[in-house]
Amino acid sequence: MHHDPSCPIGIFDSGVGGLTVARAVMELLPDENIIYFGDTARVPYGVKSPETVARYAAQITRFLLERHVKLLIVACNTMAAVALPAITSLSPVPVLEVIDAGARSALAVTRSKRIGIIATPSTVASKAYERALSRLGGPDVHTVAKACPLFVPLVEEGWLDHPATRLVAVEYLAPLAAENLDTLILGCTHYPLLAPLLADVVGPGLRLQDSATAVARQAAAILNEQGLRNPGRQPRYDFHVTDMPHRFLEIGQRFLGQAMVNVHLETI
Repeated sequence: MHHDPSCPIGIFDSGVGGLTVARAVMELLPDENIIYFGDTARVPYGVKSPETVARYAAQITRFLLERHVKLLIVACNTMAAVALPAITSLSPVPVLEVIDAGARSALAVTRSKRIGIIATPSTVASKAYERALSRLGGPDVHTVAKACPLFVPLVEEGWLDHPATRLVAVEYLAPLAAENLDTLILGCTHYPLLAPLLADVVGPGLRLQDSATAVARQAAAILNEQGLRNPGRQPRYDFHVTDMPHRFLEIGQRFLGQAMVNVHLETI
């Protein structure tokens, strides 16, 4: 366990999507140092086997722990769904993940306990959100999940309000309309960038929930409880990727909402 408050928070994802989580952490905890790892050489994780995802997740966890992070945030829904034991077994520091945070956020706003989940095929197949919602909300929570694999490449292309993206969204979300849902979990860190389009497609009766802000709040609570808030006022942000650093910069600055410096190419 690292007890130095100046140690960074480690945030990791299969690629750029977790930058939506990093952005929420930066906004809520503006004094904290952050190390972000995006496995851009091996993305997407959502179509890989659980064994492969767990192996990749363990490699990234070791990389971040070697840099003395004080807290780990698993910003990849697929890793949270299928690789959490591999991560927690290695980590002496607290581990937060987006599925638990997203489930808690959805349960906080739902009135009917009828909750939809859209995510990658791997996350949907894992049923991790259903288990979390049942554990936290009880057996009367009704869930329906839909895999939306095309959303990730559309977001990375920057087609956030493109007619093609709208057509895909209508096609994906049509089966959910008959389920009488009142809450929809955006179960992939890319999806919040589509939130305005998705809200327009599903209409005002469905609350959209993502886990970025929720997991940032959990991080703040843990750091406060353990006296690990960074007293500094000039935080450092480092970004580590396994391929295409220029492409990562182009897409990542859109996700992060600010310019990115200190981008490093890594081999793990």
